[in-house]
Amino acid sequence: MRSFHIKAGGGLVASTERPTPRLSAGQVLVRVMATSVNARDRVIVAGKYAVPVPAGRVPLSDGAGVVEAIGEGVTRFRVGDGVMGTFHPDWVQGRFPGWGELRGTQRDGWLAQYLAVDEQSLVAVPDRLSFEEAATLPCAALTAWSAVRGVGPGDTLLVQGSGNVSLFALQFGRLHGARVLATTSSAEKARRLSDLGASDVVDYTSTREWGARVHALTDGGVDRIVEIGGGAESVAQSVEAVAYGGQIALVGNLASGGGMELTRFFQRSATLRSVSVGSRSDFEQMNRDIDRYRLNPVIDRVFAFEEAPEAFACVEERGHFGKVVISHG
Repeated sequence: MRSFHIKAGGGLVASTERPTPRLSAGQVLVRVMATSVNARDRVIVAGKYAVPVPAGRVPLSDGAGVVEAIGEGVTRFRVGDGVMGTFHPDWVQGRFPGWGELRGTQRDGWLAQYLAVDEQSLVAVPDRLSFEEAATLPCAALTAWSAVRGVGPGDTLLVQGSGNVSLFALQFGRLHGARVLATTSSAEKARRLSDLGASDVVDYTSTREWGARVHALTDGGVDRIVEIGGGAESVAQSVEAVAYGGQIALVGNLASGGGMELTRFFQRSATLRSVSVGSRSDFEQMNRDIDRYRLNPVIDRVFAFEEAPEAFACVEERGHFGKVVISHG
């Protein structure tokens, strides 16, 4: 079986020595058709993740494919069905149960020809999406959907930058009727964000106090902010941008939030909520939205399976606009 695994010290190495997984009761064998690379995966493969990841681990949390075989007792899927993996394999519905074993860290991920997966950890691929498009959804799209859930007509939403979560959040916000503003670092990215539906784009490199600018553009602040950075400076600007009684959805923690000044946040009477992707039930609800509104994920490049190291290098360079996908076909 073809696969890639993480080398000691970081990096990827190809392997053809791994056997095709055997099925236990309740599992299905998925022939992986496509995967996508998240910022989390880049850090894991580089050997810099907060949680220790053993050498030999197959990376990638996000993948889509075809059911090749089913184990004893499987009822949710049949051979030939298109499926996607959930980011949290054990979170089916209800309240967040905590950080269990995830693919790409404690469990082997999707960067392989075949993967044995518990049927409870899969959802069906929306009929109108390709496997490459479906592979972009489990982490970034569901995180964005969870962060903007409840936003609708008459609401204002701010997304930060042009990363994958922000692009999905912009799309979901617009589909649900909200006015969406964005921050970015270049005129070209501003143009592309506008093309996706952003009403206003603020360049945070030339407007350091972008929170005040967003507050002014919305005549009182935005109702929801998708906070990507998580650092004290970024959160402070989000507090300036948020409306009284608004909400900041914290989906990233790229920098330490130490030293955050709480007085202004208290005065705003706002809510700070962390987002941990979502459950399988959330994933299925999001897919119904994708079907209903005919959303198409933004894909920057599709690499061949043998080019997986180049796909990771593309994400490392951070010049992409949209998801970086690996086709296993």
